[in-house]
Amino acid sequence: MLMRVLRVLGRQREATVFIIAVALFVYFLIDKGSNFTSKSNQVTLWSDFTTPIIIIALGEVFLLICGEIDLSVGFVVGFAPFLMHYLIDFYGFPGLLALFFALLFGVLVGWINGFFTVTIGVPSFITTLGTGFVLLGLIDTTSHDEPAAIPAQVMGIGKWLQYYAWAPIVWAVALAAVFHIVLTRTRWGLHTVSVGGNLLGAREAGIHVGRIKYGNFMLCGLLGALVGLQVMYYTDNIAPTTGSYTYMFYAVTAAVIGGTAMLGGVGTIVGAFFGAVVLGILQDGFPLIGVSADPLYIIFGGAILISMVANVQLARLRERGQR
Repeated sequence: MLMRVLRVLGRQREATVFIIAVALFVYFLIDKGSNFTSKSNQVTLWSDFTTPIIIIALGEVFLLICGEIDLSVGFVVGFAPFLMHYLIDFYGFPGLLALFFALLFGVLVGWINGFFTVTIGVPSFITTLGTGFVLLGLIDTTSHDEPAAIPAQVMGIGKWLQYYAWAPIVWAVALAAVFHIVLTRTRWGLHTVSVGGNLLGAREAGIHVGRIKYGNFMLCGLLGALVGLQVMYYTDNIAPTTGSYTYMFYAVTAAVIGGTAMLGGVGTIVGAFFGAVVLGILQDGFPLIGVSADPLYIIFGGAILISMVANVQLARLRERGQR
């Protein structure tokens, strides 16, 4: 029975990163015990380190599968809360309407990325690199590099996004479940995989390739704006330093070590979820065991490479077993 379970698990693309996530959790649990498992640290682990990566990774998975990438999403994270602040404090918008427009801003950025990539033909790497810099400039110019307070009109809404201790991970799990179903059980997911796996074949099959790519860019932007609002509530202010490439790099890393191919055509939401968990545990756990900030990224990079090597090797074993 156990061997049968192990064989079934071994066939799953997400198995490798799941095992690594469990092993890391057990390691830090044994090494630091109560400090790692305390409620305050677990809230930090899931709210600060893991949830933002999970949610952004969901959008990046869809883009990577269809052969694109979004480098600008980290700056959507940074600018969306400022836009909400400007609409409320400078233009008198109601709080809920300002939050809606902040989320809609992420969709707009995604549409712009889709326009330059799909309609104009600029590679998405260049398009989103450019829009990322534009957003960074907007953040710095409009904020004058000064943080802002969260408007009072939207403080009460924050409890549903962030203030409740476990609200962020509930959001992450719920969204991951929804997008897993979308990717594996709906026409949109099937078409996304088809576009990334065989672009010409997808066109000949009547799939609206442009519509799929536009939609996935807008999805990624929307999730970036949502993360921006969550981070705003978690840090209890609106900071110009929030926008960066860090969220994007971690999200793409989570997707890739979770089994999503950079060249398109293959991807998994569940794998990206556990990939984000691995990255979150590494960021949270190493400082707890006394690893200073200086060598942290050496260990971090090495852990990513080891995870990828294990993923590749197990994938080859799975392919041999299927022959």
